[in-house]
Amino acid sequence: MSSQTTTLPVNNTFVRPQMFYISGLHDMPFANYFYIFLFIVLILTVFSNVFLLVLICFASSLHNPKYIAVSHLALVDLCTSVTVIPKVIEMFLFNSSFITYEACLAGMFFVHFFNSMQSLSLVILAYDRLLAICLPLRYHSINTNGRMIIIILSAWMFSAVTFSIMVLLITRLNFCGSIVINSYFCDHGPVFRLACNDSSPNIIMGFTNIALFLFLPLVFILFTYLAIGLALLKIATAEGRQKALKTCTSHILLVALFYTPLAVTYSATYVVSFHPNARILNNSLSATIPPLLNPIIYTLKTEEMMDAIKNRLKRKLEKQSKNISAFAIQ
Repeated sequence: MSSQTTTLPVNNTFVRPQMFYISGLHDMPFANYFYIFLFIVLILTVFSNVFLLVLICFASSLHNPKYIAVSHLALVDLCTSVTVIPKVIEMFLFNSSFITYEACLAGMFFVHFFNSMQSLSLVILAYDRLLAICLPLRYHSINTNGRMIIIILSAWMFSAVTFSIMVLLITRLNFCGSIVINSYFCDHGPVFRLACNDSSPNIIMGFTNIALFLFLPLVFILFTYLAIGLALLKIATAEGRQKALKTCTSHILLVALFYTPLAVTYSATYVVSFHPNARILNNSLSATIPPLLNPIIYTLKTEEMMDAIKNRLKRKLEKQSKNISAFAIQ
């Protein structure tokens, strides 16, 4: 009688919860006022970025590579705020903190994607300023409108592929314990730390994304300003140096505003332990305040923008004056 070997089937099923619970701020007094503040930030952000996009669209003097990059930053800022703030308000102000597994992964992708695009947008603006100051005679031949659009589209494709892989790696995880996410959205780190099986690929992906979209862009931007500083030293007159540097002040402010809190948080995380509320407040403000201030800074600190606004107002007043004169003649 021949012996038979019984092979047990391998269980390849994944334990995926139907819902996750986004914890938000833990026992923080007056937390609802913070969410109302975010709602006000959303309204102002939408208004300021739409205003900037419309101005660049209708001002022919701003149809150049620099302002293609500026309008791209405004679009990304708008998308970031619309992706983050409404969901936060819905979940916490209206006590709807549960989110489906699929919606959680979609939210994870879009929030991280648009945050990364904010960083890459600042890199693109730094690249534009580097060419304008270090290679002024070749700037218009190197940095055409078409090439700037290609660079922007490449950044979108790179980020989309990277964060699609990140989300796909989440789908291989088993969630057999807690479903409480200690964040204000389906953040990658707090989600994969809930898994019961090996999450080492997710850890590697997390470090990779921080390097690719936070520290490497920051290093590149610092390198461009080092090169710009050396180029400014070669300019003979103080007036010429001041004029060239003035074109960079808006970008420097945006870089400091965006990277400083994030770099401090991610660096300090490996040295000291942050209270979850402190991390949530810092990350949420880092994702929502720069999109509000970016268009304001660029509008007030850039001569071309102020000139475009003045010209639009002047033409509008002249048109109204002509209409009034025509009506009076009739």
